[in-house]
Amino acid sequence: MKITSYQQNLLSDSERLTAFHQVISEKSKGIIYDLGTGSGVLSSWAAPLARFVYAVEKDPLTAQIARKNLSQFKNVSLVVNDAKSIFFPEKADIIICEMMDTALIDEDQVPVINSVREYLKKDGDIIPCGVFNGVEAINTNINHPCYQEEETPHTELMSKLIIYDKIDFKKYIEPEIDYDIIITVKNEGTVSAIKITTFTLLTPDFVCGPTPMMNPPLLIPTNHLKVKEGENIILKLKYIMGGGLDTIRASFEAFS
Repeated sequence: MKITSYQQNLLSDSERLTAFHQVISEKSKGIIYDLGTGSGVLSSWAAPLARFVYAVEKDPLTAQIARKNLSQFKNVSLVVNDAKSIFFPEKADIIICEMMDTALIDEDQVPVINSVREYLKKDGDIIPCGVFNGVEAINTNINHPCYQEEETPHTELMSKLIIYDKIDFKKYIEPEIDYDIIITVKNEGTVSAIKITTFTLLTPDFVCGPTPMMNPPLLIPTNHLKVKEGENIILKLKYIMGGGLDTIRASFEAFS
């Protein structure tokens, strides 16, 4: 299989690949869209079980690689376009869309799914079918958002994990997040950042935690706030799903 260095990293993530292979093998049938096909690996697993696969890739160079990798499949059409702009000639039994990023902030999963959902049959499925996001208050020395696998400064956990939202890809998703989240501090010290962890629902019953190339935990700096054990504080959290890391705003306030 021809791949780029980035795709090599994706294909080296065995936990991610194993999870997707299992679900695609179980669910694939009929008409399938593979949105953001990349190297074409997910389409190659779906094609033997499908009537037809529309593999969509907007980057022309990546699409050339996918075309070569998928050339053996007569029931796969490679579409070089932005999935948000495509008119599909038939509705899908399954939509595969792995444009995932922690909290869905820095990739196009949400805008793409919102655009393409109208082409899903009423009894169709989306893989993954959703995510849920958790947040923890932490104390660490960072000055910009970073993924924990990229940069690993010493981190002191200052609260338990709080699940603050759950997103179902089969329903319309409002991209703009604006939450006030009450957090109970578990030990005295300083809170200076948050850690967001995203759990991926491959199916409603199959949850995949972070992997090196799918939703690694995201550390986001905040203001510094002195806290006491058992104290409640408020996390004010804003971002735009699909808008990029520059849209994140996070700060702590004392609970009044």
